[in-house]
Amino acid sequence: MSDVIVVGAGVVGAACAYYAARAGLDVTVVDRGPVAGGTTGSGEGNVLVSDKDPGPELELAVLSNRLWRTLAGHGGFEFEAKGGLVVAETPEIQRQLADLAAKQDVEHAVVPGDALRDYEPHLAQGLAGGVFYPQDAQVQPMLAAAALLKHGADKDGRASSGTLRLRLGAEVTGFIRSGERVTGVRTTRGDVLGGAVINAAGTWGGEIAALAGVRLPVLPRRGFILVTEPLPEPLIRHKVYTAAYVTNVASDSAGLETSAVVEGTVAGTVLIGASRERVGFDRTTSVPVLARLAAQAVALFPVLRGVRAIRSYCGFRPYCPDHLPVIGPDPRAPGLYHACGHEGAGIGLAPATGHLLAQVLTGAQPDLDLSPFRPDRFPEEAS
Repeated sequence: MSDVIVVGAGVVGAACAYYAARAGLDVTVVDRGPVAGGTTGSGEGNVLVSDKDPGPELELAVLSNRLWRTLAGHGGFEFEAKGGLVVAETPEIQRQLADLAAKQDVEHAVVPGDALRDYEPHLAQGLAGGVFYPQDAQVQPMLAAAALLKHGADKDGRASSGTLRLRLGAEVTGFIRSGERVTGVRTTRGDVLGGAVINAAGTWGGEIAALAGVRLPVLPRRGFILVTEPLPEPLIRHKVYTAAYVTNVASDSAGLETSAVVEGTVAGTVLIGASRERVGFDRTTSVPVLARLAAQAVALFPVLRGVRAIRSYCGFRPYCPDHLPVIGPDPRAPGLYHACGHEGAGIGLAPATGHLLAQVLTGAQPDLDLSPFRPDRFPEEAS
């Protein structure tokens, strides 16, 4: 029997397991697939504060950003503290970006149009300006999830460390209860008992919640990424995106939305996004969407016109109607905790999510107020 069962071996589940084990709890991670086999394996690895409105999610992002930098010191995954540059096409959009940055109250620098090329020499001409966020970073998400699970299982001489076990290839089919309290999960490879269960199933978090008889309106929001051939020398220094990306993140539209998001990787490739649309779990490759992403990237960085795209992939962001994740205990099912619904920010927000839940599970006062993320905040009727 474990103290905590974590459903989901993506980066959020791995962070929950890591911090719970580091707090001295015995943890079992259950997943129907491999480590990082879902949304985590289809992400860019964004660790951003730049795209968050002032409020609870930005506070979560700032905490998580600090934790990522500490975790990077343990090694085992790529972490690039590259900074992010948000660019504006018009003076009015530039004013809006500067106003947002002032309200966010995080480290930033407003960049006039004639100074943009000091940051990115290959940017297109004629942009009105931008805002640079030095805290923005990027991780390799699959390696990060694996490293968190590995380090969570290592004792490292810490007397307070618990244990961390993996049960992969075990799909959760239901919950075990003692009276009203959740005391474990039923899986295709047998029952797993525990003092608490954390639902870290990402895009499938609503389905896991439904097995426990509670409603979480988590929906998949599909996004495509283009990957270029490896370049002999880096062309793009930071994560660069247009102001439209911030608008798309906050949008409630189910239709297709795209915005230019461009960044390099350690391997020399360039990642090009970003698209958003609610089409269920349809993985069909959309050539028109990929063509639009490529055109937007070339408009931002004309030097990419002669670079070949070698592959594309898509993932499903776990979208909640109010754009906030679900973090904390579920009063409708005692013993059940949630860590899902982070949409496109799950990789960036994973450490803070795991850290805060470990504090709750061990009876400590959480570093942040979790009430904005409470699981029962949604109306019971269908969204």
